[in-house]
Amino acid sequence: MIKQLTRERYLEALLEGDRMVCRGIIEQALQGGALAHHVYMEVIWPIMVEIDNLYRQDRILPAQEALAARINRSIVNQLQNKLPRRPAVDKRIVIITTDSEQAELGGQMTCDLFESDGWQCRFLGGTVNNEDILEFIHGFAPDVLLLYGFNGKEAPAVRELIDRIRQINAWPDMRIMLSGGVFKRAEGLWEEIGADLYAETACEAVRMASLPTDALPRPVRTIKQRSRIKKTVNCSPESTVAAR
Repeated sequence: MIKQLTRERYLEALLEGDRMVCRGIIEQALQGGALAHHVYMEVIWPIMVEIDNLYRQDRILPAQEALAARINRSIVNQLQNKLPRRPAVDKRIVIITTDSEQAELGGQMTCDLFESDGWQCRFLGGTVNNEDILEFIHGFAPDVLLLYGFNGKEAPAVRELIDRIRQINAWPDMRIMLSGGVFKRAEGLWEEIGADLYAETACEAVRMASLPTDALPRPVRTIKQRSRIKKTVNCSPESTVAAR
């Protein structure tokens, strides 16, 4: 477990835009025995969420938010090769994000953890439109399409994409998963918009995607009947192996 003091020091350095201090804090955690996976999910991910919250509450400047996202991404790029590599599994995922630094960071981290778990992952980021997504899906044939970090204004476009996929019905076995953005803040919206799954974090996305169909919660489409199933998520590197 990484100490709370480490996260506090890291957040302070991020808000000051001090990349060297941030790197030093992460290196110190690694030298102290923390695994790269733990740094991802116990430092970078919760701090990324905190930065987003502070920015939306106008408690930090846009420049601070931008610097934090870039520093986090540079550190994630360095940590990627330190993640464990499990044997390949015959599973594929495509990850799409909204066009923002924070969302692309979350999407990249999620992709890294899926690759660590043996999946083939294609991270398209936030620069492709719905038609391009459909064309890519047609060629890659993923088991999961994950949409990360979309805000309220972009929710109609997400719904349109999901509706198009359902109408075409060319990928009946592909699960659509939502994560982050407005879907994190509006409980049950992922169900109403027509997705199959919701994951709050990157490690939960890997765990949920690895579960057999009969072990998945069934989405409830009616607001009055909606009940969100909460589960304790084990973010250790071994967690998804047990799910298979």
